[in-house]
Amino acid sequence: MHELSTPPLAPPAPGGLADSVYDTAEASPDLLLYSRRVAGQGDGWHDVSARRFRDEVLGLAKGLLARGIRFGDRVALMSRTRYEWTLFDYALWSIGAITVPVYPTAAAEQVRWILAETHVVACVVENEDHAMTVGAVCDALPHLADIWQLDQRCVELLVEDGRDIPDALVHRQRLAVTAESVATVIYTSGTTGRPKGCLLTHGNFSAEADNMLAGWGSLFNEHSNEQASSLLFLPLAHVYGRMVQIAAMRGGIRLGHVGELGADALLPALASFRPTFLHAVPYVFEKLYAQARQAAATAGRGELFERAAEVAIRWARANERKALGHGTGPGPGLKARHLAFDRMVYQRIRAALGGRVRNVMCGGSTLNRDLGLFFAGAGMTVYEGYGLTETSAAITANPPGRAKFGTVGKPVPGATVLIAEDGEVWVRGGSVFAGYLNHPRCTAEALRDGWFATGDLGSLDGDGYLTIIGRKKELIVTSSGKNLAPAALEERVRLHPLVSQCLVVGDNRPYVAALITLDPRALDHWQQVRRRPPQDEWTALADEELHAEIQRAVAAANTAVSRAESIRAFRLLPRDFTVEQGLLTPSLKMRRKAIADWYAADIEELYTS
Repeated sequence: MHELSTPPLAPPAPGGLADSVYDTAEASPDLLLYSRRVAGQGDGWHDVSARRFRDEVLGLAKGLLARGIRFGDRVALMSRTRYEWTLFDYALWSIGAITVPVYPTAAAEQVRWILAETHVVACVVENEDHAMTVGAVCDALPHLADIWQLDQRCVELLVEDGRDIPDALVHRQRLAVTAESVATVIYTSGTTGRPKGCLLTHGNFSAEADNMLAGWGSLFNEHSNEQASSLLFLPLAHVYGRMVQIAAMRGGIRLGHVGELGADALLPALASFRPTFLHAVPYVFEKLYAQARQAAATAGRGELFERAAEVAIRWARANERKALGHGTGPGPGLKARHLAFDRMVYQRIRAALGGRVRNVMCGGSTLNRDLGLFFAGAGMTVYEGYGLTETSAAITANPPGRAKFGTVGKPVPGATVLIAEDGEVWVRGGSVFAGYLNHPRCTAEALRDGWFATGDLGSLDGDGYLTIIGRKKELIVTSSGKNLAPAALEERVRLHPLVSQCLVVGDNRPYVAALITLDPRALDHWQQVRRRPPQDEWTALADEELHAEIQRAVAAANTAVSRAESIRAFRLLPRDFTVEQGLLTPSLKMRRKAIADWYAADIEELYTS
């Protein structure tokens, strides 16, 4: 067994998460905490001070009391990421209630399961569609008394309901909240089974947020004297988005909200908000890189972009070796080439994120090493971390100034990581959850003498950096008995500019195969360059030259594994796996079994043709 610990940097906080709202307003009433867009007023951002936010939280908390919400009650939140979600979170925490996030894309059966198991007494939804989804399962929810709709002015109406409630009643309940009180029940993504509700306490989140602020706070506004700011586009139903929200509040960081991850909504918001740092998932960097590469190719500058990417990676690799004590950094020639490409290429990429971002924290899944090196070389260092719902987000992260790309870093302050004899990653620390709701046996299996068994396989290198290999339950065992963790192989296939998604299959089969989807924009450009006539999706995928191109991508990926682990056959699919199909989790992880069931006939053909 290999064990590594990092001592805490922040003392445990005794109270609840809502205390920071009132403490900040008392100490710095004019500090800007949020910038929000107001419907019908264009792309402008309207600032919210600490004093105003406290008053809004207090007013809504009084309204919730007036409508019968009591200490310990559970209230569901079903919405995209928006300011009002944050407002409800802190108002509910102010009266000791427990929030239950629900993804806005959740199907009726998922909503029924979560709301019934948690016995919610009220549900906040964003729009009429969400209200109808909840309404369709109300017969299974005997405890549900109210549904409040954000797009129907529910905040204003609740505030009006609570005008006669004394402020002291809210404060009396807030001060009764302790670090051990449950703050939220967040359901796991359910990639390998039915989602389970994780009981996360106020102390779990404060330990996570305060130690991250103490250890990584210097990165949030590295090159500016202005207040640190970030744009939150991660789903607040996911633990990572919630941690960002809480850390921003506790750190006095100005936060904006965007409800969409798509480029059409996100890029204009980044350009107008101009954050100083970001929290993101690998998907964002994969799409940003693909779009920059595609734009360069369309403009006839594809070769220039490829040379710039090579220089960026070499530059970042040289700086990485220097930071880790293994080199002297970039030489004069590389510095000159890097400076030239900064003017021609890298500045444009930074401008797409608002122009001020120099550091990004990334989690949710594994980021390709070369992609991390590229963005570091382009002037934005990506600090990759690792965590789960059960660990209140990050349990490891790359340390400031010493990122080792391709790894998920070292234990965050106050955390310990252990690699068990079978390679499973075990962790412990103040951010580890209190258990699973209504699942004592699962809790006992996951929590062993203070250790949480993550279900992930990993290794610690000589410098103490953790590398995640894959999920134990996702290991593929071929009929010949060969074991394979598919994530690394899938990641290598996705490096090809034409490839969007890749799922490796082969459990109990004679060899490994793959389902591959293609990027529509990249495919369209590829066809235009070769003067292909307009074709429907399936006809386009039958192109022999296209198959040969993807075969080269597969062959390149296979060089990293033995022949027994290599992809022997693949099938191209006309469209991506989506959340709406139930093939991706809301955090964009593949649901392997669901995909295998959906494409069972295609997989069978890979082994019979």
